[in-house]
Amino acid sequence: MWAILIGAALIIGGLLFFFSSTLRRRSSDPHQMPRGGPTLEPQHQGIRFLGISQNWQALALIAVGALLLAFGAYS
Repeated sequence: MWAILIGAALIIGGLLFFFSSTLRRRSSDPHQMPRGGPTLEPQHQGIRFLGISQNWQALALIAVGALLLAFGAYS
């Protein structure tokens, strides 16, 4: 029972840690798109900030949590 609860907590914590870089960013100032109206999307930002090299700690927490959930269900 404890393994399942700890595994679930690790997965939730890993997801929060994974998205903390996105959640902590300040919102951008509105600017005009070349072919449209105003937008709040940051200029020239790809999805590189969600890559594995920047977020390996969060992925490790999620993996450990998933293992605890899997092994806790069988014990």
